[in-house]
Amino acid sequence: MKQYLNLFDFRQKVDYKTEILSGLTVAMALVPEAIAFAFIAGLSPLVGLYAAFVMGLVTSIFGGRPGMISGATGAVAVVIVALAKTHGVEYIFATVIMAGFLQIIFGVLRLGKFIRLVPQPVMYGFVNGLAIVIFMSQIPQFKDLNSGEWLAGMQLWTMLGLVLLTMVIIWGMPKLTKVVPASLTAILTIFGIVSLFGIQTTTVGDMASIKGAFPPFHIPEVSFTWDTLQIIFPYAAIVAGVGLIESLLTLNLVDEITGTKGRSNKEAIAQGLANTVSGFFSGMGGCAMIGQSLINISNGARARLSGIIASVMLLFFIMYGSSLIEKMPMAALTGLMIMVSIGTFEWISVRIINKMPKHDIFVGILVAGITVLFHNLALAVLVGVIISALVFAWESAKRIRARKYVDQNGIKHYEIYGPLFFGAITAFNEKFEIDTDPEEIIIDFKESRIMDMSAIDAVNRLTEKYLRQGKKVHLRHLSEDCRQLLKNADKVIDVNIMEDPTYKVAVD
Repeated sequence: MKQYLNLFDFRQKVDYKTEILSGLTVAMALVPEAIAFAFIAGLSPLVGLYAAFVMGLVTSIFGGRPGMISGATGAVAVVIVALAKTHGVEYIFATVIMAGFLQIIFGVLRLGKFIRLVPQPVMYGFVNGLAIVIFMSQIPQFKDLNSGEWLAGMQLWTMLGLVLLTMVIIWGMPKLTKVVPASLTAILTIFGIVSLFGIQTTTVGDMASIKGAFPPFHIPEVSFTWDTLQIIFPYAAIVAGVGLIESLLTLNLVDEITGTKGRSNKEAIAQGLANTVSGFFSGMGGCAMIGQSLINISNGARARLSGIIASVMLLFFIMYGSSLIEKMPMAALTGLMIMVSIGTFEWISVRIINKMPKHDIFVGILVAGITVLFHNLALAVLVGVIISALVFAWESAKRIRARKYVDQNGIKHYEIYGPLFFGAITAFNEKFEIDTDPEEIIIDFKESRIMDMSAIDAVNRLTEKYLRQGKKVHLRHLSEDCRQLLKNADKVIDVNIMEDPTYKVAVD
């Protein structure tokens, strides 16, 4: 328990003022996002706000990445919207609870390390696509809430002016002072201007009321049967996968920004615990939020305290401060989120585009495109990883080489270079001249590695062809893992496996 309470350890350098002010800023930014995502899922605004409170509090205390913010997210909302329409909110709560259990299992089994399989181009595509999604999600703020028509005349110019002023303050204030977070200053400034001059503009209260009580404990009212499990499990699995992918990628991004190292498995368990608790306390569930996390980090917050403050203040807004928060101009929050999208975008990926391999450029653009078009981060990352893996396999397959020579004893040597796996089999077989080779052959794997069943089968077939012609084959310098692979595959290759007593076989 000690590691979870280190925010109160005075030996740790924690800027309490920065943490508290940043948490307050994040809390205000969480309100419209939670409401919007609840609407996307077809649920009550309070269901989104309760999820934001529970997710933020639990992951801030128990998570593996201090400073990262979790809450109700669009990625989860898009997944559950169909279930909400067909079966109602009670099934949503049950689904979120099951998704939490799956995420806990993922973390307990220490599977978070597989996030390392996400290549950099996929990360660039994910982040850039998410930046575009964040920006596009602000565009509806320039439409009339009732008619859906674009704002015009003085309404439009007022909205544009307030948004631009917010962005200028956020951009320029850090150049003057960092005593107070620029984003909080911008929000309070716009709020003061609108209130002082009585400017008519859209407010949080125009979207929905956020007034409520403490999240009520609630066991989902669903029948605990096999039929129910068949309904909710597919949604739960997708929610768990989407939530973990977005959370662990956000963790990696915050790691890069802060130059520190988060704990992916611990974060997975915390996300699962948060979703489970959220389902029991009338929340729609969620995951890490890259926008709010970047707001928090850019404000200088690095400890758990900022996330705890954000969650507690969000609950305070719901229970006691709804009348004041509902008067907050949406223009201030829109400007804030636009600046977040600008800061989220990996501009270096544009500057180095001419220096990157074409397939990496393609993967990055594809992942960004899927993220933008489908708002499905799990699908985007999965497609990117699969394509990157296929490209890597293709490029690796072309690297198989064979150096050939005949020694003074008339024995022909084939020195193999590069990994031998399913993609390299054809090129491997083309290296051998079975009909014209002498009576004795040595195939040297000192610079190669037998990787899979296809490679074992290829070596087996090759040696069989030599043996049918009465020629003797030696396999030299097979590493221990290659020998074990041959043994496990139960392949009996009827050749001599030579060992050089002075050569140390390759190890991992």
